[in-house]
Amino acid sequence: MAEKMKLEIVTPYKKVVETEVEEVTATGKMGEFGILPGHAPFLTSLKIGELAYKNNGIAEHMSLNWGYFEVCDDKIIVLVETAELAADIDIERAKAALGRAEEALKKLTSEDKQFKVYEAALERAIIRMQVAGKGVRK
Repeated sequence: MAEKMKLEIVTPYKKVVETEVEEVTATGKMGEFGILPGHAPFLTSLKIGELAYKNNGIAEHMSLNWGYFEVCDDKIIVLVETAELAADIDIERAKAALGRAEEALKKLTSEDKQFKVYEAALERAIIRMQVAGKGVRK
């Protein structure tokens, strides 16, 4: 059994991460899951949430925005709309987005067309702030 796995995290704009890792945890549609070397082939969808991985014993945390997660032969491919490392997250921008989403949701009902859009924006802002708190600041 291999001691490491290859991890690739890709957005529509660029490859964000390409590295060897010892373990990965992520937030799937059905809840949080973890992957270690030798894991059986696995494919799932991801929701707005956190992805963490360990590389040489050092944990890295990322904020992800919807996508897919595949494991096959100790290679993990993550295809997501957006991915931000904790150290790259602008906390003030996340706080501003949180405020905007909260204000918009106060004015809407769950039947409004924009409700889901602002609900997702609120969830993204919360996750970004949580993940940013776990990173080493530049």
